[in-house]
Amino acid sequence: MINYPNGSPPYQIAKNIDNHSKRGATLEKDINASNTYYKDLNIALIYKKPTPIQVVRVDYPRRDRAKIIEAYYRTPSTTDYNGLYKGKYVDFEAKETKNKSRLPLQMIHAHQIKHLELVERHGGIGFFIIRFSYYGKTYLVDAPLLIRTIKKTTSYAIPYDWFEQNGHLIKEGLYPRLDYLKVVEALYFKEEN
Repeated sequence: MINYPNGSPPYQIAKNIDNHSKRGATLEKDINASNTYYKDLNIALIYKKPTPIQVVRVDYPRRDRAKIIEAYYRTPSTTDYNGLYKGKYVDFEAKETKNKSRLPLQMIHAHQIKHLELVERHGGIGFFIIRFSYYGKTYLVDAPLLIRTIKKTTSYAIPYDWFEQNGHLIKEGLYPRLDYLKVVEALYFKEEN
């Protein structure tokens, strides 16, 4: 094995990168790997938020083998990810669909919309990362734009072509797996470029 000059080991290459049938199930894994890359290179500090649960019953077969038997969600989670990039608060929700023609609106919940509206109101950066696994394409969409569209529509879904026209295609690669911060840079840090 060859290590990098600073002694750190090389990043693990995700298996089945070119297997289109498994892309839809890997969005979270791809974002997590990208966030690790961004953190390790001191580019950004973005984390997956834990889902708040209330543990009700625990089984203790042995002292070192506690097992949660029953638990409930305490409150609805807000969004999937948050953190800091260039001194700005970043918050986003990630969704993936196997549907080739639309994103069903039932996938985006009212509490997520409310949370992202608050993020914008307080000066943060909010967006959605939407993957259409059928096409193997992942888009970054500004939260205020998607929320306005959701509130205007009378349909139960937003068509795929809306994302092609209004979303920003995220480049896929090895390091980072999804370079979504490149899109964030172009959208939200125009003045600095």
